[in-house]
Amino acid sequence: MAQQLLQNRTPQAYAGVEAYAHRHQADEAGPLAWLVLGYAHYLDNDFPKALTSWQQAKGVAPVLGDYLAYLNASAYQAQQKNPEVIATLSDFEQKYPDSLLIHDAGLMYARALTGNGAPQRAAAYLEKHRQPVHADFEFALAQAYQQAGEKEKAAGIFRHIYFELPLSPEADTASFELKAMGELQPAGSFEDRRNRAELLLKGKRYQQAANDLSPLLEHAPGSALTELQVEFASALYRLHKREDAQHLFEGIAQSAAATAETKAQALYFLAEIAREKNDNDHRTELIIQLRTLAPESPWLQEALLSAANMYLLKKDYETATRFYSEIYQRQRNGRFSPYAHWKAAWLTYRLGKKDDAKRLFDEQLDFYPSSAEVPAAIYWRGRLAETEGDQPLARAYYSKLAEKYRYFYYANLGRDRLGKIGAENVADPPVLNKLSLPSAPPQKWDAPADNIRAQKAQLLANAALFDFAVKELQAAASGTPSWQAQATALIYADAGYYHRGIEALKRAVPNYFSANLNQLPRPVWQGLFPRPYWEELKKDSQQNELDPFLMASLIRQESEFNPAALSRANAFGLMQLLPKVGKGLAKEVKLKNFSTEVLYTPNVNLELGTRYFRHMVDHYNGQIEYALAAYNAGEERVDDWRKSGEFKDVEEFVESIPFTETREYVQAILRNAVMYKLLYPKG
Repeated sequence: MAQQLLQNRTPQAYAGVEAYAHRHQADEAGPLAWLVLGYAHYLDNDFPKALTSWQQAKGVAPVLGDYLAYLNASAYQAQQKNPEVIATLSDFEQKYPDSLLIHDAGLMYARALTGNGAPQRAAAYLEKHRQPVHADFEFALAQAYQQAGEKEKAAGIFRHIYFELPLSPEADTASFELKAMGELQPAGSFEDRRNRAELLLKGKRYQQAANDLSPLLEHAPGSALTELQVEFASALYRLHKREDAQHLFEGIAQSAAATAETKAQALYFLAEIAREKNDNDHRTELIIQLRTLAPESPWLQEALLSAANMYLLKKDYETATRFYSEIYQRQRNGRFSPYAHWKAAWLTYRLGKKDDAKRLFDEQLDFYPSSAEVPAAIYWRGRLAETEGDQPLARAYYSKLAEKYRYFYYANLGRDRLGKIGAENVADPPVLNKLSLPSAPPQKWDAPADNIRAQKAQLLANAALFDFAVKELQAAASGTPSWQAQATALIYADAGYYHRGIEALKRAVPNYFSANLNQLPRPVWQGLFPRPYWEELKKDSQQNELDPFLMASLIRQESEFNPAALSRANAFGLMQLLPKVGKGLAKEVKLKNFSTEVLYTPNVNLELGTRYFRHMVDHYNGQIEYALAAYNAGEERVDDWRKSGEFKDVEEFVESIPFTETREYVQAILRNAVMYKLLYPKG
């Protein structure tokens, strides 16, 4: 009832909750219902009714007193009743020292003081609360000083926000305030301005960073000029102003004042620009310069990886292999070395060099036993052993996969092959002994009975105040976040935010694919693999002769069951459909009055999305792996990849997908479909 009221706020919903509140006034449920009613009125901007309802909610005060006080003050603030805000919050910090609302309540209190003609009191209060630094508190403090007539103090704080907190929403407003006070540009030293520009660059605010760096170059001392030029050129490159960036990087690469590392950075970006222009000769020349100038530089590693990936996409596997090999040969434990070693091993296998591939697969396990590529190396080493007729050795690799990586994509494949060749007479290759068993998943999943934040979270969740409830749980975890993650996921599921629940549990149990089904509570598995819209999804899947578990897995990968998902590519809803695709499918199913917004409607998105995937499956004669790859990367790319060489089976195709995102996408969906079938065997 509470959730329905807050979502719809219809007269019927109000009446239902109010009747419930009257019936249960004598127990805990009644005051909680009044709390919900007040919050619904607050959302409707009916603040007097909100305050009246909250008068009836005092029964929740022993546990939720801070929320009741804060909400009352918020309603007063919305009506510009500053004296009432001040009276409500004057002792908030003393009464609720552990409240999560102290910051917001303090900010509201200070602003009410300023608005009520007591800026000196507001400034004194805020000065006591300046650590840790928060931009909104700083801005309120500057406004208090401004109102009190202490213009220089106000200006100093506005400058502090502008220069030292440039990523905050208050930074631009601080600049406007300084202009209103007569500073056309915030007054700061060269170092102040440089610090601001560097923070903007690190925060990926490239246009703002470029705007700030450009005038700095004119006044930079010689010792700082080259570094500023690199930063400015990097910002221009990120803004796709390649010609301007190239001109600057060329000057840096030839500068006598530049350090070897700075020149290496310039050469890397110049090589990237050459790649984008398809000027491979110049790119090769720049990488040669990088090797000579800075053989240990991470910029050389970046350049080698970029070159290897480029040749991979060009299907020049010999050259790609040489570049991947150079990466790990130069730096055995470098950032990209495990991935580069695996790519070299895989391409060696694809080139038919089986003996070298065997050595490299085993090297992957020996050199990088904790790398993400180990399951693939184990599986394909087992395949080579199987091809050579060494069944005991093949069984050893497949068995290790099933043991260590229980429900990984390759573990499922290995288990299938092990079922075909039998599990008896297993070899014991020494290289597998370096692989440790996975760590056990958390064992404590019940919330501590005496945890006040867990109690508050439960009450807030019962009132459908889900965001408040989750914040309490996030603050409650200490050392054992598993119970907090499970409780958070349950709250998000009640709210319909399945994607947030999935993410919370992934963080708590990152190795869940290595766990056995009985090692995690059933609600945890259900939170990781939820089934919202299941009946509709089953119906649409069956109409299109598709496996509903596969479709659930696809949706989990696409949107994690967020019907409001919108991608950077402008794909909408549960199955991430492009508007153009959706429009065409709507005509097929004779859906009237189609609009892009309707793709946010779950049943429409599922109907169109399953039909779209059916088209993909038909295009590839029923081969699911090709259809999944096309769903992510497009049919043209998949058709092109299939032409790149003969594949013995579809597993070789999947591992050969050159786009990491698409390769992992296909593997994840196939893996997750297995999990869905294990968790819900009755459908």
